[in-house]
Amino acid sequence: MLGLKLPTDPRWANIAEKNIDEILIDHAHCEQKAASTAISLIVSFPEYTELVTEMIALVKEEMSHFKLVHDKLIAKGVELGRDRKDLYVLQLLKFFPKGGSRTYQLVHRLLYAALIEARSCERFRLLSLHLEDKELAKFYKDLMISEANHYTLFLGFARQYGNREEVDVKWEALLEFEATIIKDLGTHESVHG
Repeated sequence: MLGLKLPTDPRWANIAEKNIDEILIDHAHCEQKAASTAISLIVSFPEYTELVTEMIALVKEEMSHFKLVHDKLIAKGVELGRDRKDLYVLQLLKFFPKGGSRTYQLVHRLLYAALIEARSCERFRLLSLHLEDKELAKFYKDLMISEANHYTLFLGFARQYGNREEVDVKWEALLEFEATIIKDLGTHESVHG
């Protein structure tokens, strides 16, 4: 369903479980960044009323997810700390050339967002299946469903605002590129690493 070309190495779930506090910290920062992405789309493309409406709802949802994760950190006595660089996202963002028309910029940003949500969905699924902490496993199963919805939302908007055939070609190329990135990741205690 997600279209990912390379699944996460299943050993990542073991690394994540052994370093669950680090995963939760990174996850909290990911939720903040997801909310920031939605806000950025509102600011950059205010003329797209349907997009703005959906992004407003997404900001609220992502911040509610941040609160859920932050509450888990507080309950564990773990401090959130400063944000860390997401090497996966930094590498991913190199794929599309900078500039171009506003439509291209919008489509590229939507495709990046869709892919990040798809990979997060896949990682949350692994956590939901492999964490021994059943409460945390259920937590990640619920969030997995949200990430899948976000993935389809962003991909749907990319197809709506761009030429469908062009968008699908770009999407396939981005998926192939992402597979080359993900093959070298999966060994760190982060959501995408």
